[in-house]
Amino acid sequence: MQARYKFLVSLFLLLILSQCAPTQEADIHLTGPTMGTTYNIKYVSIAGIESAQLQQEIDAVLVEINQLMSTYIKDSELSRFNQWQTSEPFPMSSETLSVMQEAKRLGELSSGLLDVTVGPLVNLWGFGPQNRPDKIPSAEQISEAQSHIGLDKLQLTETSATKTDPNLYVDLSTIAKGYGVDRVAELLASQHIVNYLVEIGGEMRLAGHKANGNEWRVAIEKPLTTERAVEKIISVGDNAIATSGDYRIYFEEDGKRYSHLIDPTTGYPITHNLVSVTVVHRSSMTADGLATALTIMGKELAMQVAVQQQLAVLLITKEEDGFKEYTSPMFAKIVTSN
Repeated sequence: MQARYKFLVSLFLLLILSQCAPTQEADIHLTGPTMGTTYNIKYVSIAGIESAQLQQEIDAVLVEINQLMSTYIKDSELSRFNQWQTSEPFPMSSETLSVMQEAKRLGELSSGLLDVTVGPLVNLWGFGPQNRPDKIPSAEQISEAQSHIGLDKLQLTETSATKTDPNLYVDLSTIAKGYGVDRVAELLASQHIVNYLVEIGGEMRLAGHKANGNEWRVAIEKPLTTERAVEKIISVGDNAIATSGDYRIYFEEDGKRYSHLIDPTTGYPITHNLVSVTVVHRSSMTADGLATALTIMGKELAMQVAVQQQLAVLLITKEEDGFKEYTSPMFAKIVTSN
């Protein structure tokens, strides 16, 4: 499943090789393609678990999620819903409905700034699968696209989803990778694997420790457009972590930069100086969505929401003299810097 307008590249693994003598336990590393990106899974080996069989089960879970929620697979459940040009209820799986429910919850929490129906605006600005337009969209074009978006146009029950606007288009790429991480983590836990790191396209969930007893460590990327560098290294305990930023996908025209992150309330790309948001949460799906929502909000509102909702958040702004970090009280409480 390829992300249409969210590009999470700010998290990457520190794959540090132990120099100690081999022990009975070992870190097993599984990797493969999924959702238009790759997955990396590391876990401490336990008796009775064959890595090849486990990887087959992991691949089956990820294929299932893709077939449900990809907008790039024409006959996926979500694609068929998007092609459903009526206001009649569309029967839907409990898995896709649960992700849609969380998307709506986070949309309400963010006052509509996280909106999984924003696809028409994303495409209009050229950050979807279509080519970038030759010129900046007009106010009329933006207004027309806005008329077909809105979470209030998506109604959910326990068994179906309904569009009040037949042209409504839902793209779950802002949280689907995080959902995939959660599902894989649940699979590992069901196999009594308690020490693991699961990563899909930058979204992570971690538990326990490495085979050598050290904590899993995660590097947060410095929000630079020209190079890859580490901002800081942290340990998050038994939690998920996601980072969102606007410094990788953008275009410039007439000296002005246009971010891929669109504010659905204005119809325009964000222009503030909040360039990176990292969220630590029990759920990778929730962290995934919150990272995007808080980035769109801007620094002041993002920190206000983080404090009110007791979220563990790291914000990075771009100032005249460089980058500046801001952390919420919950982030300082549960995150350890290395």
